[in-house]
Amino acid sequence: MPRRDNARSAPGTPRLLCALSFFLLLAGCGRRNLNGPSSLTFLIESNPTNLDPRFATDSQSQRIDSLLFSSLLERDDQMNLHGDLADSWSAPDPLTHTFRLRPGIRFHDGRPLTSADVKFTFDSILNPLTHSPKRGAFRMVASIETPDAMTVVFHLTEPYASFLWNLARPAVGILPRDAGSDFSRHPIGSGPFHFASQSEDEEVIVERYPDYFRSAPQIARVRFRVVPDAVVRALELQKGSADLEMSSLSPDMIPVLAQQSALAVTQRPGTNFGYLGFNLEDPILAKREVRQALAFATDREALIRYLLHGEARIASGILPPNHWAYEPNVAHYALDPARAETIFDAAGFPRKQDGTRFHLTLKTSTEEQARLIGAVLQEQWRRVGVDLELRPLELATLLSDAARGNFQLTYSRWVGANNDPDVFEFVFSSKRFPPDGANRGHYRNPRIDALVDQIRIDMDREKRKALCSEVQKILADDLPYLPLWFTDVVSVHRRSLDDLKLSPTGDYDFLSTLPGPR
Repeated sequence: MPRRDNARSAPGTPRLLCALSFFLLLAGCGRRNLNGPSSLTFLIESNPTNLDPRFATDSQSQRIDSLLFSSLLERDDQMNLHGDLADSWSAPDPLTHTFRLRPGIRFHDGRPLTSADVKFTFDSILNPLTHSPKRGAFRMVASIETPDAMTVVFHLTEPYASFLWNLARPAVGILPRDAGSDFSRHPIGSGPFHFASQSEDEEVIVERYPDYFRSAPQIARVRFRVVPDAVVRALELQKGSADLEMSSLSPDMIPVLAQQSALAVTQRPGTNFGYLGFNLEDPILAKREVRQALAFATDREALIRYLLHGEARIASGILPPNHWAYEPNVAHYALDPARAETIFDAAGFPRKQDGTRFHLTLKTSTEEQARLIGAVLQEQWRRVGVDLELRPLELATLLSDAARGNFQLTYSRWVGANNDPDVFEFVFSSKRFPPDGANRGHYRNPRIDALVDQIRIDMDREKRKALCSEVQKILADDLPYLPLWFTDVVSVHRRSLDDLKLSPTGDYDFLSTLPGPR
């Protein structure tokens, strides 16, 4: 696992903003600060589907799980790994990973956390009868040993450099060794907050765990309230019946809410990646020159400035700039329509009598922002002779068509999965066409195949970084994707919370160190 061209408003936007502004004025005399002095109401747009970390794959479940559960490892903003439950770890050989647990850690029900709980968690994931969607990430685990209560040893069938990444929070939280099939109804972890209650499609409540092995949160209680409608979320924030949201409002709403004296906005660069995917089986898009010309015809700066209200950063590839393996010295494609026209002519696609060169179809979701991005691209590419047809589809249909190769171009996003170099194999290896991976455009490059195979097994970080650099340079030339941007993490929140220490991945971990409301 993303509106308007130039400075003109997108269709429907003025009515939306006027309605929002009107309702905000009416709500001005509404209730304020209804929460207790150490409680927060956090608005989320969808219900977490499963709080058992063996099965949690949707973003809301994983983000809340990261507050409830600890993992062997955790990652920082540069995607470096650090110990969480693990006090230390080592790899005496590429097939063996040994972890020493921190002493004195207890689950929320008071039981000590030991190596037996770690072994149970992963044995449960690997058990085919549990049908855990995370089983594939640990397919190379041959066995797990627990020589004592504080030591866990993983034995692998093959070297896998991203194995440690898959152990980091929130990928897998450690469960008590007697967790049953109904564990998701009342999950027990060892994280900074413990589970209090959940009402389906309404709310999840977590409370401070006073014996957390680091330091207990200052926030005593967080109520994650499910509010699917963005306008309603905006109104709840203005009324004071909610304290914060994160990246759940349209860019057009943020300036309106920022005018409210009780509200503030915190924004930082993020890692979620928006792109155009090319189907390289298509005879037109199979030509690299065509893909490069389309890149030169795309005004990404205007899209970000006027449609996303500056809430994104231009991308040069799938790996985010804050990552330790990011390579900045690659081919870049600033807007240059004249160059695009020259490349099209040289590639054998001159303008016809009607001024067009060829016809393409872009499939997007039915989400308003996705449709508007398509409309702007349609206008930008028309200027260089490309006739772009837009085809909005329900998300399930869009994903199905992409997996089956039933597309020319798609607009899509990567959320989270692009934070580890293993993504290069998953997305660009010729061995990973769907359903065995996400190479939906059927990109083939023998050199990329060889490099990603080496990235998967090379345990030396500097060598791995050099391999990743070469991959990024090749992909920037070949353009199996047209990189668009990395969207910012943006939160509208009660001003008294000050600036929030948001992470680039948009998780909720900042709540564990947030000062109590004033």
